[in-house]
Amino acid sequence: MLDAFLVGAAAGYAIAVPVGPTAVLILQIGMRDGLRAAAAAGAGAATVDLVYATLAMVAGPTLVAAIAPVVTPARVLAGLVLVVLAIRNLMHARAASAERAPAGAGRSYATVLVFTLLNPITITYFATLAIGLPELAGDVAARLAFVVGAALASLSWQSVLAGIGASLRGRMPERFGIATTLFGTVIMLGFALRILTQALG
Repeated sequence: MLDAFLVGAAAGYAIAVPVGPTAVLILQIGMRDGLRAAAAAGAGAATVDLVYATLAMVAGPTLVAAIAPVVTPARVLAGLVLVVLAIRNLMHARAASAERAPAGAGRSYATVLVFTLLNPITITYFATLAIGLPELAGDVAARLAFVVGAALASLSWQSVLAGIGASLRGRMPERFGIATTLFGTVIMLGFALRILTQALG
């Protein structure tokens, strides 16, 4: 059971640690709205990892076959959502000097939750692991330990990102905040272009 937990934790870090659009979102929320909102955003991403890891352990090969027809539409939608978020970032950068109330934890959680749910890579990743780890299939306790390990690993990493983003809030000159927002927007648009190109290519 401990082995299954450790495998799950490794899987959770493997999917969470590489820098992607979700990480950029959490960092920006932390810099813009503070630790509470960023931690909620990180919890949104970790919730998706929990849900998808659970579905993968329950369904496995059936899940892979079921999601195959919707992978491309989901990727296109994810790319378009990224474009919308990037445009919203630009609007925030233009209005950076104006007073603005920080986004609430609930809104931050929902934003990242919905965006991460649109990423078919996550559920495909966990489903593939479920297929490749048949020793977990017949043991309910081992599957549960895997899911818990993956979810806690994801949550811990997202919390680190939230803390990094929040630690920069209010400590940098206004121009730096605008510059980082613009830089994050460019990264988001780059990810959006990559996702759309791969989905439609």
